[in-house]
Amino acid sequence: MLDSVRNIFSIPELRKRVIFTLALLAIYRAGGQIPNPGISADALKEFWQAQSSTILGFIDLFSGRYMSRMTIFALGIMPYISASIILQLLQVVWPYLERLSKEGELGRKKITQFTRYGTIVICVIQAWGIALFLQGLRSPGGARIVPSPGLPFQLLTVLTLSTGTVFVMWLGEQMSERGIGNGISLIIFAGIVARFPSGLMSIVTGMKSGTWDPLKLIVMGAMMLAVIAFIVFVERGQRRIPVSYAKRVVGRKVYGGQSTHLPLRVNTGGVIPIIFAASIITIPATVAQMIKVPLIQNTAKQFQMGMPLYNLLYVAAIIFFTYFYVSIIFNPVDVADNLRKYGGFIPGIRPGKNTSDYIDSILSRITLVGAVYLALIAILPEFLTTGFKVQYLPLIGNFLETNLPKWVTQGLNVDFYFGGTSILIVVGVAMDTLQQIEAQLVMRHYDGFMRHGRIRGRRG
Repeated sequence: MLDSVRNIFSIPELRKRVIFTLALLAIYRAGGQIPNPGISADALKEFWQAQSSTILGFIDLFSGRYMSRMTIFALGIMPYISASIILQLLQVVWPYLERLSKEGELGRKKITQFTRYGTIVICVIQAWGIALFLQGLRSPGGARIVPSPGLPFQLLTVLTLSTGTVFVMWLGEQMSERGIGNGISLIIFAGIVARFPSGLMSIVTGMKSGTWDPLKLIVMGAMMLAVIAFIVFVERGQRRIPVSYAKRVVGRKVYGGQSTHLPLRVNTGGVIPIIFAASIITIPATVAQMIKVPLIQNTAKQFQMGMPLYNLLYVAAIIFFTYFYVSIIFNPVDVADNLRKYGGFIPGIRPGKNTSDYIDSILSRITLVGAVYLALIAILPEFLTTGFKVQYLPLIGNFLETNLPKWVTQGLNVDFYFGGTSILIVVGVAMDTLQQIEAQLVMRHYDGFMRHGRIRGRRG
């Protein structure tokens, strides 16, 4: 491993890419410390302490915790992600975008340009909404979050937040083009990883004060390692469908006659289904805080972490959005047509509709595995922190509460700083970045990171 790290810095081009990426990440972290003008920091901090289970808390995760401090990067990269998802959805229903997606590099550049424009529009709308929202808010102690509300504050907030997001988007694109790894993913990765030191320090402080049981810490560490190993195992998982190419004679040359495979990933949708599901499932709790009606607020309590209804709907939403998103980004009919166009076929399966049906049936089965995997990863940290509040189940709730162990109904009663979505993003981005670095090393005849193993995508 040390030799591999040394090899990275011995290759001038790779060294420049790595240093460039680290420099831009440092700029992103430094810029995220600049506060947005016109906001009371103490009142804002008091308000955000009650937002962990709402959609605002989920968006704050992807902004690198900059939204809870309302810095100039408060919107983070979420508007760009939202614009990208919207463009992907529109490619299914808008023939013009569908044609562009099939025109190669020129079409992709055009779609990227539309994504940038969409990002700016979303930024302006969200920033204006945030400004209006903050003007009417008070902290639980009664202090105004915006001491001087009005049109000047709104315009300034729109300008600073929109400019900040556009700058973050530019940083991400520069990292992807001139650095190493996917820039947008690395920005989210940096925001999550930046919380690790404070989380570890809190654990150390808890152990010194006696609030953290060493045995509990060992159990938590073992579970985290098991979850990370499970994520790595599934993220590398593929179903490889054998594909053969018929021989073709063109002039004096013979083409084809090769055998390869079509890889179908177990988790084709990545982390996007969790983002969709969490955004939808946290809306009731967010709305309930704005509507001071007892019936609505009591109903919204069922959507808090650990509640049976919350867990049930969260799992169902993840499974639904996994199938929904995979159906958008992977079209078996197009894959079958491309195979036939280039003389490829699946042994024992007739080309055309039979091939697409065969691919679709396999994809449906492994997508179910991927959906259950995402649901487990998303629910596990909530179980560790709050447990499953089974007492709220009708008829059998009291019986389960009495007979189940306390660690099931109350969790481990610890502050788990790294949720399932966070771990999934961190592990996935780290694997993809290492894969790109290893590809650069192998291409230049160096050993990769693992001499006797493989990082996903490595050959030989």
